[in-house]
Amino acid sequence: MPLIPEEPQIHESAQGPRVTPASGRTTPTPRPVPGPRPAAPPRPGRPGPARPTPPAQRTPREPAVKPGPSAPAASGPSAAASAPAGAAASVPQIQLIPASAEGALDAAEEAVDLLLDSGRAPGEVLVITTGDPHPWATHELSFGDASYWAQHDTGDDVFYADAAALGRAASRPVVVVAVNGGSEETAVGALPTALTRAGALLIVCGDPQRINAMLGAGV
Repeated sequence: MPLIPEEPQIHESAQGPRVTPASGRTTPTPRPVPGPRPAAPPRPGRPGPARPTPPAQRTPREPAVKPGPSAPAASGPSAAASAPAGAAASVPQIQLIPASAEGALDAAEEAVDLLLDSGRAPGEVLVITTGDPHPWATHELSFGDASYWAQHDTGDDVFYADAAALGRAASRPVVVVAVNGGSEETAVGALPTALTRAGALLIVCGDPQRINAMLGAGV
Protein backbone atom coordinates (compact mmCIF):
# COMPACT_ATOMS: atom_id res chain seq x y z
CA MET A 1 0.00 0.00 0.00
CA PRO A 2 1.60 3.23 -1.09
CA LEU A 3 2.38 5.70 1.62
CA ILE A 4 0.69 9.04 1.26
CA PRO A 5 3.01 11.69 2.37
CA GLU A 6 1.61 13.72 5.17
CA GLU A 7 0.76 17.23 4.36
CA PRO A 8 3.08 19.52 6.11
CA GLN A 9 1.47 21.21 9.06
CA ILE A 10 2.08 24.85 9.22
CA HIS A 11 2.29 25.99 12.75
CA GLU A 12 1.40 29.47 13.81
CA SER A 13 4.97 30.11 14.68
CA ALA A 14 6.02 29.45 11.14
CA GLN A 15 3.95 32.22 9.59
CA GLY A 16 6.74 34.68 9.90
CA PRO A 17 8.93 36.20 12.46
CA ARG A 18 7.06 37.83 15.28
CA VAL A 19 8.12 41.31 15.91
CA THR A 20 8.76 41.98 19.53
CA PRO A 21 8.11 45.58 20.47
CA ALA A 22 11.11 47.35 21.79
CA SER A 23 11.19 47.74 25.47
CA GLY A 24 11.11 51.23 26.88
CA ARG A 25 8.79 53.86 28.18
CA THR A 26 6.03 55.18 26.05
CA THR A 27 6.35 58.89 25.62
CA PRO A 28 3.31 60.41 27.30
CA THR A 29 1.19 62.84 25.44
CA PRO A 30 2.21 66.29 26.60
CA ARG A 31 -0.49 68.07 28.53
CA PRO A 32 -1.06 71.78 28.26
CA VAL A 33 0.34 73.71 31.17
CA PRO A 34 -2.37 75.90 32.69
CA GLY A 35 -1.62 79.56 32.87
CA PRO A 36 -2.22 81.79 35.87
CA ARG A 37 -5.80 81.96 37.05
CA PRO A 38 -7.57 85.23 36.60
CA ALA A 39 -8.42 87.07 39.78
CA ALA A 40 -11.79 86.10 41.18
CA PRO A 41 -14.41 88.83 40.78
CA PRO A 42 -15.42 90.51 44.04
CA ARG A 43 -18.49 89.10 45.69
CA PRO A 44 -21.47 91.40 45.58
CA GLY A 45 -22.81 92.89 48.74
CA ARG A 46 -22.00 95.76 51.01
CA PRO A 47 -18.84 95.54 53.06
CA GLY A 48 -19.42 95.56 56.76
CA PRO A 49 -17.46 97.91 58.91
CA ALA A 50 -14.06 96.68 59.89
CA ARG A 51 -14.03 96.01 63.60
CA PRO A 52 -11.00 95.49 65.72
CA THR A 53 -10.65 92.20 67.53
CA PRO A 54 -11.73 92.68 71.14
CA PRO A 55 -9.17 91.77 73.79
CA ALA A 56 -9.47 88.47 75.60
CA GLN A 57 -10.14 90.10 78.96
CA ARG A 58 -11.21 93.53 80.01
CA THR A 59 -10.91 95.36 83.28
CA PRO A 60 -13.97 97.51 83.88
CA ARG A 61 -13.07 101.16 84.10
CA GLU A 62 -14.74 103.71 86.32
CA PRO A 63 -16.90 105.94 84.13
CA ALA A 64 -15.98 109.58 83.96
CA VAL A 65 -19.54 110.73 83.29
CA LYS A 66 -21.23 112.59 86.14
CA PRO A 67 -24.85 112.84 85.02
CA GLY A 68 -27.13 115.49 86.39
CA PRO A 69 -30.09 114.83 88.67
CA SER A 70 -32.30 113.67 85.79
CA ALA A 71 -29.80 111.06 84.57
CA PRO A 72 -28.90 107.82 86.38
CA ALA A 73 -25.37 106.94 87.36
CA ALA A 74 -23.22 105.77 84.49
CA SER A 75 -22.62 102.05 84.24
CA GLY A 76 -19.49 100.18 83.22
CA PRO A 77 -19.07 97.76 80.29
CA SER A 78 -19.98 94.76 82.49
CA ALA A 79 -23.37 96.22 83.32
CA ALA A 80 -24.04 96.96 79.65
CA ALA A 81 -23.13 93.41 78.70
CA SER A 82 -25.36 91.87 81.34
CA ALA A 83 -28.45 93.86 80.40
CA PRO A 84 -31.08 91.72 78.64
CA ALA A 85 -31.26 92.26 74.92
CA GLY A 86 -34.89 93.34 74.97
CA ALA A 87 -34.86 95.35 78.18
CA ALA A 88 -35.65 99.06 78.00
CA ALA A 89 -35.33 101.42 80.94
CA SER A 90 -37.45 104.53 81.42
CA VAL A 91 -34.25 106.60 81.48
CA PRO A 92 -31.24 105.18 79.65
CA GLN A 93 -27.96 104.61 81.39
CA ILE A 94 -25.02 106.75 80.30
CA GLN A 95 -21.53 105.33 79.84
CA LEU A 96 -18.44 107.31 78.88
CA ILE A 97 -15.46 105.74 77.11
CA PRO A 98 -12.49 108.14 77.20
CA ALA A 99 -10.90 108.64 73.79
CA SER A 100 -9.30 111.34 71.71
CA ALA A 101 -11.14 112.81 68.75
CA GLU A 102 -8.93 110.71 66.47
CA GLY A 103 -9.61 107.52 68.42
CA ALA A 104 -13.30 108.04 69.21
CA LEU A 105 -14.54 106.08 66.20
CA ASP A 106 -12.28 103.12 67.01
CA ALA A 107 -13.53 103.21 70.61
CA ALA A 108 -17.11 103.18 69.33
CA GLU A 109 -16.37 100.17 67.12
CA GLU A 110 -14.88 98.35 70.08
CA ALA A 111 -17.96 99.13 72.14
CA VAL A 112 -20.16 97.73 69.36
CA ASP A 113 -18.11 94.53 69.33
CA LEU A 114 -18.56 94.10 73.07
CA LEU A 115 -22.29 94.69 72.77
CA LEU A 116 -22.65 92.07 70.03
CA ASP A 117 -20.47 89.60 71.95
CA SER A 118 -22.68 90.06 75.01
CA GLY A 119 -25.80 89.07 73.06
CA ARG A 120 -27.13 92.30 71.64
CA ALA A 121 -28.69 91.94 68.20
CA PRO A 122 -27.05 94.10 65.50
CA GLY A 123 -30.35 95.81 64.79
CA GLU A 124 -30.48 97.11 68.37
CA VAL A 125 -27.42 99.35 67.94
CA LEU A 126 -27.22 102.83 66.39
CA VAL A 127 -23.84 104.57 65.99
CA ILE A 128 -23.64 108.36 65.60
CA THR A 129 -20.57 110.33 64.50
CA THR A 130 -20.15 114.06 65.14
CA GLY A 131 -17.20 114.50 62.78
CA ASP A 132 -16.25 112.49 59.73
CA PRO A 133 -18.92 109.90 58.85
CA HIS A 134 -18.25 106.22 59.34
CA PRO A 135 -16.76 104.55 56.22
CA TRP A 136 -19.79 102.27 55.98
CA ALA A 137 -22.15 105.25 55.88
CA THR A 138 -20.03 106.92 53.21
CA HIS A 139 -20.06 103.75 51.11
CA GLU A 140 -23.81 103.20 51.40
CA LEU A 141 -24.68 106.82 50.70
CA SER A 142 -22.80 106.53 47.42
CA PHE A 143 -25.70 104.34 46.23
CA GLY A 144 -28.28 106.97 47.11
CA ASP A 145 -30.07 108.37 50.10
CA ALA A 146 -33.12 106.14 49.63
CA SER A 147 -31.09 102.93 49.62
CA TYR A 148 -29.16 104.07 52.68
CA TRP A 149 -32.23 104.82 54.80
CA ALA A 150 -33.99 101.68 53.59
CA GLN A 151 -31.37 99.70 55.49
CA HIS A 152 -32.12 101.80 58.56
CA ASP A 153 -35.83 101.02 58.25
CA THR A 154 -35.13 97.30 57.84
CA GLY A 155 -33.41 97.36 61.21
CA ASP A 156 -31.51 94.09 60.91
CA ASP A 157 -27.97 95.45 61.28
CA VAL A 158 -25.91 98.07 63.08
CA PHE A 159 -26.69 101.44 61.52
CA TYR A 160 -24.20 104.31 61.23
CA ALA A 161 -25.40 107.87 60.81
CA ASP A 162 -24.06 111.40 60.97
CA ALA A 163 -25.12 113.63 63.86
CA ALA A 164 -26.82 115.96 61.39
CA ALA A 165 -29.18 113.12 60.41
CA LEU A 166 -29.86 111.98 63.96
CA GLY A 167 -33.31 113.54 63.94
CA ARG A 168 -34.33 111.12 61.19
CA ALA A 169 -33.04 108.03 62.99
CA ALA A 170 -35.46 105.88 64.93
CA SER A 171 -34.95 104.83 68.55
CA ARG A 172 -32.88 101.76 69.32
CA PRO A 173 -32.05 100.09 72.63
CA VAL A 174 -28.41 101.19 72.44
CA VAL A 175 -27.01 104.37 70.91
CA VAL A 176 -23.24 104.87 70.61
CA VAL A 177 -21.98 108.40 69.96
CA ALA A 178 -18.43 108.90 68.67
CA VAL A 179 -17.34 112.49 69.33
CA ASN A 180 -14.75 112.34 66.57
CA GLY A 181 -14.65 116.01 65.70
CA GLY A 182 -17.15 118.38 64.21
CA SER A 183 -18.28 121.72 65.56
CA GLU A 184 -19.03 122.25 69.22
CA GLU A 185 -22.61 123.11 68.33
CA THR A 186 -23.06 119.82 66.46
CA ALA A 187 -21.62 117.74 69.28
CA VAL A 188 -23.58 119.53 72.02
CA GLY A 189 -26.82 119.16 70.07
CA ALA A 190 -26.21 115.49 69.28
CA LEU A 191 -26.03 114.25 72.87
CA PRO A 192 -29.53 115.27 74.04
CA THR A 193 -31.08 113.88 70.85
CA ALA A 194 -29.06 110.68 71.17
CA LEU A 195 -30.29 110.32 74.74
CA THR A 196 -33.90 110.43 73.52
CA ARG A 197 -33.10 107.77 70.89
CA ALA A 198 -31.49 105.37 73.36
CA GLY A 199 -33.95 102.96 74.91
CA ALA A 200 -31.63 101.41 77.51
CA LEU A 201 -28.05 102.62 77.10
CA LEU A 202 -26.19 105.64 75.72
CA ILE A 203 -22.44 105.21 75.18
CA VAL A 204 -20.39 108.32 74.45
CA CYS A 205 -16.80 107.98 73.18
CA GLY A 206 -14.61 111.06 73.37
CA ASP A 207 -12.72 113.47 75.56
CA PRO A 208 -14.09 113.19 79.13
CA GLN A 209 -13.81 116.89 80.03
CA ARG A 210 -15.45 117.96 76.82
CA ILE A 211 -18.26 115.44 77.13
CA ASN A 212 -18.93 116.30 80.78
CA ALA A 213 -19.23 119.95 79.78
CA MET A 214 -21.61 118.98 76.97
CA LEU A 215 -23.70 116.82 79.27
CA GLY A 216 -23.91 119.61 81.80
CA ALA A 217 -24.95 122.08 79.15
CA GLY A 218 -27.31 120.00 77.06
CA VAL A 219 -28.57 117.02 79.04
